[in-house]
Amino acid sequence: MARHPTPFSGFEFMIAWRYLRARRAEGGVSVMTWISLVGITLAVFALVATLAIRTGLREETLRTILGANAHVEIYFDYDQAAETPTRTIPDYANVAEQVRQVAGVLDVAPVVRGRMIATFGEKSAPLELYGITLEDLMRRSSVAAPNRASGDLQRLEDGVALGWSLANDLGVRVGDKVKIINPSGAKTPFGVRPRISVYEVVYIFRSGQNFIDATRAYLPLSAGQLFLDRDGVADQLEVMVENPDDIESYVRDLVEAAGPRAYSWTWRERSGGYLRALALQDNAIFILLGILVLIASMNIVSGLIMLVKNKGRDIGILRTMGLTQGSVLRVFFLVGASTGTIGTILGTILGVVFALNIEHVYGLLDLITGQGKSALEAQGFLFPPAVLRLGDVLIAMALSLGLSFVITLFPARRAARMSPVEALRYE
Repeated sequence: MARHPTPFSGFEFMIAWRYLRARRAEGGVSVMTWISLVGITLAVFALVATLAIRTGLREETLRTILGANAHVEIYFDYDQAAETPTRTIPDYANVAEQVRQVAGVLDVAPVVRGRMIATFGEKSAPLELYGITLEDLMRRSSVAAPNRASGDLQRLEDGVALGWSLANDLGVRVGDKVKIINPSGAKTPFGVRPRISVYEVVYIFRSGQNFIDATRAYLPLSAGQLFLDRDGVADQLEVMVENPDDIESYVRDLVEAAGPRAYSWTWRERSGGYLRALALQDNAIFILLGILVLIASMNIVSGLIMLVKNKGRDIGILRTMGLTQGSVLRVFFLVGASTGTIGTILGTILGVVFALNIEHVYGLLDLITGQGKSALEAQGFLFPPAVLRLGDVLIAMALSLGLSFVITLFPARRAARMSPVEALRYE
């Protein structure tokens, strides 16, 4: 009884290796193999590098968002028992202390806030005014340690801190005095009279997020309470936690600690639209680069079809010697799969090296284009870091290998179905 060879036996690898080696008489096949190898290498390199930069951009964006804003904002619902229903937090110091006892909470900051108008000379701009203590504001990394700043945040008690774009819109610099108008100011017998105060600009910060830099202004908590008519109360508590990615696990305990009137608003809810846009962009980029890998992998098909035509005589001889269709299929599958595997490994290595040396790449671009990175960053251009994640690298490799293996099956199957009689008819 005839014994069938074990799948992927040593002789199948040997034959595949012989077909992979270049020969002068088969220069066309050799060229197609090299084209396939280079194409897959470059496609996988682009995929790995882009995924790393995409991850770095997302982390940098989230770091900026979380650096200037709370992870959770706690508000109070209307107090229906009070003479004048209000949503303010009257005993905010004690409530903040109770919230601070929740496991995983890093900081709790009482805040007052309101939408105002700032003027300087003939210029005016809307702003969102925050009243917060200097100690709590120093824990906001995007404000206390931003990409760019001027002035001294430690002098907050003497004036106001403005976002970079807001200061530019008003045309103010550190030391200038800006006028801030509260439209819903003091109530008088003749109606509501806007409250106007003048503050020295003591600090200008650039967080990297335009929606913060273009609208945000900070006053000391006591000054903010006076200007916004929030004497002895706070509008909200801003809570920072250890693990903002798992923010949902904190919400219930935080609300229970704050009291029955409390409800929360997390950073995911606040930035939901922006996060969905990022996810959509990420998926679109991955699909486009996946198509690029598919196009590069298609070169394997061209090379294998040429190889099958050139090796028709060999296939006929191998079949008459007893090789099964399965063995022939596996031989040519190994030829194509080897090209895809080598290209995937080389492309992954290049992508990882590129990501690990992204700062040197930016420096090289500086030399080539003559544009200084620091000057471009000052104009608002973003140069994100490259963050390598094992999952992204494995996904890129799996996509490339999967596509290479699948498309290799079609020409390999064609070679396996070749009739020995037809292959040797004209020999």
